[in-house]
Order: sequence, then structure tokens, then C-alpha cells
Amino acid sequence: MVTSSGAKICDMVITPIAITDPPLLNAAGVHAPFALRTVLELVTESGIIGISEIPGNVQTNQSLESARSLVLGMDPFHLNALQHRLSGYFGKESASSRGNTPWDQRKLVHVFSALEVACLDIQGKILGRPVVDLLGGKMRDSVPFAAYLFYKYEGAGGHLGKSLDPNATGWAAARQRKAVDPEGIVYQAKAMCDAFGFQSIKLKGGAFEPRLETDSMFALYDAFGKDVPLRFDPNAIWKPETALTYGKELEPILEYLEDPVRSQKHMADLRKQLKTPLATNMCTTSFEDIPESVHLGSEDIILSDHHFWGGLKASMELARVCKTFGRDLSMHSNSHLGISMAAMTHLGAALPEVPYALDTHYPWQSEDVLVGGKLPIVDGAVAVPSGPGLGVELDRDMLAKLHADYLACGLTHRDDETEMQKYHPGWKFETVRW
Repeated sequence: MVTSSGAKICDMVITPIAITDPPLLNAAGVHAPFALRTVLELVTESGIIGISEIPGNVQTNQSLESARSLVLGMDPFHLNALQHRLSGYFGKESASSRGNTPWDQRKLVHVFSALEVACLDIQGKILGRPVVDLLGGKMRDSVPFAAYLFYKYEGAGGHLGKSLDPNATGWAAARQRKAVDPEGIVYQAKAMCDAFGFQSIKLKGGAFEPRLETDSMFALYDAFGKDVPLRFDPNAIWKPETALTYGKELEPILEYLEDPVRSQKHMADLRKQLKTPLATNMCTTSFEDIPESVHLGSEDIILSDHHFWGGLKASMELARVCKTFGRDLSMHSNSHLGISMAAMTHLGAALPEVPYALDTHYPWQSEDVLVGGKLPIVDGAVAVPSGPGLGVELDRDMLAKLHADYLACGLTHRDDETEMQKYHPGWKFETVRW
């Protein structure tokens, strides 16, 4: 075990990367050929390196860089002091800072989550213990994840663009195949479940009219039967009356319905009229949102995301708050690589309860920055990495390659609307469409 002497942070390395991403559809448009991520490394005086990964955005990267002077010289165990420093520097972020898109656009939560995970990785390496032990210890040896389906256009993303690899087989072939109707979604689901053993299924909706998407859910039910839990996410793009009509129709087959409508009030109104539990990662997205959530009764399940809730320890606190106020907790996902997957798995292993398989985009990503490649998903679950800290190591060659892709692709932030206009000129994101 490494001693704590020389543990102060003496360097911070910020590496923006671009990872291949297929043209996946959602309420805000379609994914670009590359998704942006940022890999953070914190280096201690004794040479210990802690790593983390967050959604990539030039503003977030600039915010991280601007916080450099607040981070250098800090003890990686002093996370409360670090958070206090950052909060004083960035100021309070309101709920409106999140933005109306399906992804969170706040800066402080991203910056702190990146720093916190890297510090926990350092702590674990100093102590010789995995991050899960720093969160209270393992409640399970592996963490269940769900198949995450998307409507998509044909194509694999990245340098291939819309072209297909004729030699691809299995999931690699399905990953690049078009899926814009119930038949395509069922094909995608079977390929993903065959490849990874998922035992729960989620469909990202909001891309097409409610009738087609509802029919897709019933097609999944017909294909997989009642023993495979199904969940559906219209991305808060339905009108209240639309959500009630199709929510009633879907009641017999859904495990939960995620963000069918926008705002806590509309969610609460709908929740009174449906038997299906409602989940959210859009209407209740911060601790400041919880009092109104409890007052209105806006959801049954909060989908945490340590990138958006301020880190792993904050997510553990959220689990206790959820239990106090009669909520279940599960996990949201975004296009991510193995560093985030490892952090999500440590968190999932430490949570007191995991009543629902967690979300992950991981099968959609074909690259990784981990030595040894991607973390394996076996029978729909990921084993908790056993090494100290996060238990994963950076592949320096892949990091350099993906950084070069970032420099070459020309993207600086996520913009699904502009990408959608390449397919449908003049298309505009609407917060409520159907």
C-alpha cells in the first residue's frame, strides 16, 4: 500500500476525445458521427494518477482549465474543501442551467464529478482499495444493466459515416443497421440481448410519432414476453393528453415510463392517472429540485447520473434521499467509455438497492481508452473491477488516437439539431412535439 505522503495534486491533464457514435435518434435530433468526451488525469507529487471521464464540451473543458489553480496543491482526500472552492468560484447553478435538451448542460456538476472521480481513484490507489469500498462497500459483486435501444439511421458513425462494413456480423452488423420501425427495433433488441445477455430492455423514443413508438413497445413485448421488463422514454416530448392516451395503452406491458412529459407539474398530474411508475432524468435533476418533487409527487424513480448530480458520493446521498421520500433510484446513461462505465459499476455495486437494471450506452461504442479494451458485459451485468481505485488503466495509444480524432472532427459540443438538419433540412428541436 502506498503511503499518503506526497499525495497532493501537482498536475492536471485534460484530454478531449471524440469517439465513434452511430446516428442514434432522440427528441433533440440525431447523434453526430462522433460523441465528445473528456478524459481527466490528476497527478500527485508521488506520481499516482487518478482518472475520470465526462461528457465532452468545449465550455466544460474551459471550465476545468479555469479551475486548475483551485485544484493544484489540494489533498485528493479533501473533497469537501475542493467542492467549496469550486462552488465559490463558479457560483450557484439554477435548474434552468440544465437546458431543455435531453442532456445536461451545467458546468459545475460536470467539473466536480470529473475531479471527484479522479480523486477517488487516487484515494483507492493510496489505500489499496477499490472505489466501491470508499462508497461504503460492495452490496453485490456485479451490476445489472439494461439493453438500451434507439431508433437510428443506417450507419456506424465515425470515419465510416453512413457507410456500412460488409464484413460485420452479429451485434457489430446490427449496430450499423437502420432501425426506424417496430421490426427494426425488435431486430436490434434481439442482436443486443444475444451479444450481451441483457435481461431488461429500454427504448429511447421521442423521435417518431407516438403510434409508431407505442407499436414498437408492443412488438418488443410480443418478441420477448412478460418475463423481460420493458421501459420506454419519450424524452419529455409528449403533450399531457398524448402521454395519458398512450400511457394508458402501455400500462399492461411497461416496467416504467420515463419522462413522458416535461416539468414536475405535468409529471405529477400524469402520475395520478397512470398505474405505471414514472421515472425521470429531466424533471428532477438536482437536490434543489427534490422539495418540489416531493410536494407534487412528480415521479416514482429518479435516474441518477454521477456526471450530472455532482459525483459518486452525491449519488449515494441521493439514494438515501430517495428512500426517505419513497422514491426508487436507478441510473441514467450517456454515450460513454470504460472509465465512466467503471465508475458507474462501482456506484451500482455500493447502492443499498438496485431495483431496476441500470442504463448504459456502452454497447453502442466500438472503442475504448482502457488497457485490455472494453469492460465485458456478461449475462447483462458488469463485474466490479477488483483493482485499487477504479481498477482500470488508460491505454495511452488509444487516448492519443481518440484525441487526434477530436482535433480532426471539428466538433466542439453536442448539437443533435444541426446533425438532424443534414438528413432533414430545416428541422428544428421542439421541447413538446406530439
